[in-house]
Amino acid sequence: MAPEESAEAESLLPSFERRFLAARTLRSFPWQSLEEKLRDSSGPELLLNILQKTVKHPLCVKHPPSVRYARCFLSELIRKPSGDSVTLSESTAIISHGTTGLVTWDAALYLAEWAIENPAAFAHRTVLELGSGAGLTGLAICKTCCPSTYVFSDCHSCVLEQLRGNILLNGLSLEPDTTAPERHPGHNAHDAESPRVTVAQLDWDVVTAPELAAFRPDVIIAADVLYCPETVISLVRVLQRLSACLKDQQAPDAYIAFTVRSPETCWLFTSELGQAGIPWEAVPHHNQKLFPYEEHSDMAILKLML
Repeated sequence: MAPEESAEAESLLPSFERRFLAARTLRSFPWQSLEEKLRDSSGPELLLNILQKTVKHPLCVKHPPSVRYARCFLSELIRKPSGDSVTLSESTAIISHGTTGLVTWDAALYLAEWAIENPAAFAHRTVLELGSGAGLTGLAICKTCCPSTYVFSDCHSCVLEQLRGNILLNGLSLEPDTTAPERHPGHNAHDAESPRVTVAQLDWDVVTAPELAAFRPDVIIAADVLYCPETVISLVRVLQRLSACLKDQQAPDAYIAFTVRSPETCWLFTSELGQAGIPWEAVPHHNQKLFPYEEHSDMAILKLML
């Protein structure tokens, strides 16, 4: 960024800081000036600085504004680099109704940022997401990466109900629930603005190879599903089944994002992949910084060769 551009971008920060600390109405913020600076400068760096001056400001950490105000502000801020926003209904409890899938976890944000930076990985392709949870990653991909078909999946009925609501809340058309979406002739070839979106109830421990084969995904993703040894083993088994049943088509790309909470869990995952004969490589850290997740979170994305 040129010095004069940097100075102009920095001049926006006090304006955002003063208005946010005073809880001024969102329409009073200099959004148009921000959009102009994002087109001319380093967007992620500027957005990160704005976050530090607003939701992460020491005064806001000590005396947080209302959750509604902060969320509305963040939704508006997210729209600026992507041209759109994602709205979510979530549970306020980490574990609710016996599942962790009703809230958005950091790796889902991290994977969404990577997808926004790498839209070609999903453009005009069929994407199957394992363990979609609240749906943030998939909604971000549907709105910014132009997939032809997107299949959200999870196994818990409460998660699926919330997921359907979030899809509709974001203006996407939802096709009837199904085990696997039917492919319309020539669908992957068209350049529709919105993808075909389906929700599938998918239990990794009982789903059969024919049911998995019916999805015929070009891309498989999952985020923050490595939270205990049992889920690690179940995930690898379903990936192994997918690999075996899709040998009659080009091997799909698979990306698994996770927060490194326990070295033992990460070792178990890579060890199970090795035993299953699934090679992997680490995806380089990306430059997008659109979401305010835990600053000290250690996150990673592995690309698997199924």
